[in-house]
Amino acid sequence: MRRRAGLILLALAVFFTALSPLLRWYAFPNLAKIPANQYQDMVLEAKDATLLDYGTMTAKTVPEVTIVQTLKGNVEASEEIEKNTDRDVVVWDGLSYVQGPDGRMVSRIPERYIFDAHTQEPVHAKGEMVDGDPVKRQGLEFKWPFLTEKRDYEYFDAQARITAPIHYKGTQDFRGVEVYYFEQTIPWTEVPFPRTMPVEGITRETVAGTGTTRWYTTVRKFWVEPVTGAPVYGEEIHKEELRGGTLLGDREKVTAFAGHVKMREDYIEHTVDLVKSQRLLVLLMTSYLPWGFLGLGILLLALSLYVEARGRRPGEPESSRPPASEPVNA
Repeated sequence: MRRRAGLILLALAVFFTALSPLLRWYAFPNLAKIPANQYQDMVLEAKDATLLDYGTMTAKTVPEVTIVQTLKGNVEASEEIEKNTDRDVVVWDGLSYVQGPDGRMVSRIPERYIFDAHTQEPVHAKGEMVDGDPVKRQGLEFKWPFLTEKRDYEYFDAQARITAPIHYKGTQDFRGVEVYYFEQTIPWTEVPFPRTMPVEGITRETVAGTGTTRWYTTVRKFWVEPVTGAPVYGEEIHKEELRGGTLLGDREKVTAFAGHVKMREDYIEHTVDLVKSQRLLVLLMTSYLPWGFLGLGILLLALSLYVEARGRRPGEPESSRPPASEPVNA
């Protein structure tokens, strides 16, 4: 009976010890992914910003500029792309909507971002675009990979349509969450005008016809929770200028927008709470369960050896005297 118990314990020890690396190195990479139907939104603000008044073509200080960013998973589009690729694909239809203090639109930039659900690497497919312009992204956008590393990454800038390094600058504590701080600088770069202009009747083509160009620079900052790869906070020191052309008269340039863009407080709290819950799920598969199963396997192995040793322990010595013979009746 003890031998049977020892064999059962040994089998369980082998099972849990083998399950530990399988869970971490096989199950996690296949199970951890971004859901195709995910929806998220975020509101950012720039206090005391500079904004162009298109009526007078002069830059003015305004109390606040608001940026609303939405990302909506397009399940139908992702399923269509998956038919031609051997990958789990996520399609995000995004919109960046900027409005002034009076609620009027400043700019409206739609975009479609297609990426691998597991690694967050871009997937190039029909429909990938920014503001209607086809693009071929390289690097990350919006989200870092699961188990983000302490290193530089390539990050796509939707305004300039270029990819540039975003640098790891150190580990910090952000409201009780350990985060990696990343920073990217995009130098002054000529960028296209939005297709939807804030003044009715004016298009990007009519503005381009005046010879006026649009330029942009930013310092982009992200505080990323490394286990989930989700940014818990972000900022941009953002500047845009119009330069040259007949639209500005005799001026060389005018500020179109300048401000320190920060995530609104209520969205910070919501994002931190959401990331904390997701972080626990990822840690279960990458740390808690694998190490727990390994420890359980070692414990069961020790217990099986102990049971086996007890089963082989010699019993009490038997008497060497031969047994008495029973009397035989004549």
